[in-house]
Amino acid sequence: MLMQNFIRKPALKTLNFSFRSEFSTTDVARENEFLSFDSAISENRYFHYSVIVPVNSINNSCIMLLHGLNEQSWDKYISWAEYLAASTRKPVILFPIAFHINRRPSAWSDPRKMTRLIEKRKRTEGDFSSLSFANVAMSERLTEEPLRFYNSGIQTVEDISRLASQISNGRHPLFGKGTTMDFFGYSIGSFLAEILLMANPGKLFSASRLFIFCGGAIFGNMYGESKYIMDRQAYNLLLRFYCENWIETGFNRQLSKRNTNDFLFQAFNSMIKPDINQNERETFFESQKHRISGISLLKDKVMPFSGVEACMGKQRAEECFEVMDFPFEYSHESPFPENGRIDRHDLKSAFNKVFKRGAEFLA
Repeated sequence: MLMQNFIRKPALKTLNFSFRSEFSTTDVARENEFLSFDSAISENRYFHYSVIVPVNSINNSCIMLLHGLNEQSWDKYISWAEYLAASTRKPVILFPIAFHINRRPSAWSDPRKMTRLIEKRKRTEGDFSSLSFANVAMSERLTEEPLRFYNSGIQTVEDISRLASQISNGRHPLFGKGTTMDFFGYSIGSFLAEILLMANPGKLFSASRLFIFCGGAIFGNMYGESKYIMDRQAYNLLLRFYCENWIETGFNRQLSKRNTNDFLFQAFNSMIKPDINQNERETFFESQKHRISGISLLKDKVMPFSGVEACMGKQRAEECFEVMDFPFEYSHESPFPENGRIDRHDLKSAFNKVFKRGAEFLA
């Protein structure tokens, strides 16, 4: 890949580790036919994650790189992880979000099955201008059951917490006891990381730092319609479900009564709309702003900087974030386009500006 040629890196090695998710879904989810079906998907429960390790690495600290929504491979992120590993001398963990990348069922990549699904959505959902092979599986799943967004997020948080506990307690072959974990969060990965830091399950993330790229927005200010993320029908339904039904119908309170991790649940609620738990959320970001830094892109339509301001508060967002723009066409989904039409110097300069700052913060 072109971006990997930009990195002057010491020797790096990639190690793979197996993981078994022990996530136990809520009673509400068990009563839901779609979520009950999801719990039996073996690819999502048994998978591997990779760690990029520099030679002579610092093994008492690591960085977890969290990817964006509807990602199907790590291809875009390898150069990101290699830059961070080489610059910080820390191992970088590539851990997939539930039902993403190698946690996706193989059927979602089957052209025949996805063609049939596209035709079905064209018949039933009307406007299909943003429907694509890349987003049809995600779009259909969220249309069937928008609670999947919450449930898969909570599963990911619990999986990460279990891995962080293994690492901290010295029960991981690569890390010594007491190893801490920082985060590089991109897009929805930063949303997950903010919830992790806010809820702080098991006090595992009390000292964790978070660098955000193209993320940090509160849920209600994200714009997820994209041929690479989800189609218009799925996005509109998801937005209504969490910004209206979730709160107004009291469904979230029903779920909360059966939820075993109330701190995690409340952290999720705090990240939905600016006026929900506003004092608690802004107090958290004020007290922890020294642990959070980030970069927003001026032309990012999915996670605009206005969404970061709505999340953290305008003053804190300006303290923690830098808004960048690049001298070439880019998007949230493709901040460093490798299309052969962009001057290599400009592309390299933009890439280095972002990851130099991220590496310095996480070093």
